[in-house]
Amino acid sequence: MAGTLFFDGNCGMCTRAVYFVQKLNRTGDMRIEPLQGEGVAQRLGVPESQILDAARWLDDSGDVYAGAEAMNAAVAAALGARLPLLVYRIPGMRSLQDAIYRYVAGHRYRFPGTTPYCESSPVGC
Repeated sequence: MAGTLFFDGNCGMCTRAVYFVQKLNRTGDMRIEPLQGEGVAQRLGVPESQILDAARWLDDSGDVYAGAEAMNAAVAAALGARLPLLVYRIPGMRSLQDAIYRYVAGHRYRFPGTTPYCESSPVGC
């Protein structure tokens, strides 16, 4: 399951999380891009007004996942194992992970992070 993880490139916590998942990328099947990139909303089929609401995963088959499911899909691709997505789909686990994701996403600028991707990337956002 190869694909691209889209994340808030202006968020230091988001950047740190994506870099952590990228370190797990032993398959090379996971790519990263900031949500602030040109044409990203259209590629993902998300209204511009909602693009920063959640991280997104676009797999090579064209399926788009958001939030906790997107992060699980990215980890699954990085590890080359579907286990993270299988755990996510256990009854009750989806609700729990989604609730935690919504809380963290809603407070993401309060968490410690690293230099945001958009500030540190040579191409910017």
